[in-house]
Amino acid sequence: MLSKKTKYGIKALTFIARQEKGTKVQIATISEQENISHKFLESILLTLRKAGVLGAKKGKGGGYYLLKEAEDVKMTEVIRTLEGPIAMVPCVSLNFYEKCDDCPDEDACSVHKLMIQVRDNTLNVLRNTTLADLV
Repeated sequence: MLSKKTKYGIKALTFIARQEKGTKVQIATISEQENISHKFLESILLTLRKAGVLGAKKGKGGGYYLLKEAEDVKMTEVIRTLEGPIAMVPCVSLNFYEKCDDCPDEDACSVHKLMIQVRDNTLNVLRNTTLADLV
């Protein structure tokens, strides 16, 4: 299941992307418009800023803004930044692989085979969806 952190992060990014180019958006505005806790949103936007998705300017006229064009922000980047691995089990993860403790043979494991299909189809959707598609 998608965490609230990731759900709210996507909502906030979409809100920022809908603004006129170059507009800096304050956390309070996003929090109010998208019904997200101010403190929680602050943490989410800081994570996205550290990942290079958002920029921030302090002071009067400050706020958050996109560092890239919305067309260049892929959902794989957003999900991995906020959620971590996209794969549902660690043995099929491309970036966070771990062998399952209870599985002696991944090649013979029915769960492994199913989760590879789920991962590949999920990645296909996320790789081909950008922030611009959500705006």
